[in-house]
Amino acid sequence: MRIEAYNQVAQLYQTSNTKNTSAASKANSMGRDQVQISSTGKDYQVAKAAVSESADIREDLVADIKARIKAGTYDVSTDDFADKLLSNYGSIL
Repeated sequence: MRIEAYNQVAQLYQTSNTKNTSAASKANSMGRDQVQISSTGKDYQVAKAAVSESADIREDLVADIKARIKAGTYDVSTDDFADKLLSNYGSIL
């Protein structure tokens, strides 16, 4: 029955050796995580920040149009309106 004893000892040794190796690899890897952001990612972050800081409505253009509507001088060309309407409708289809 020496063979059985040898197999048991070998199994114990392999299991403990595996545990020690995995524990050592975990200890070596701790504190070494790094993140690197690509230049495209950095450009995206800058662009996203710039867009979030800008206003959703261009107040200067809106104020000009409102003033012309109040004064009665705002004129919309029916041809331009129809062209834009058809081009937008065509892009939907």
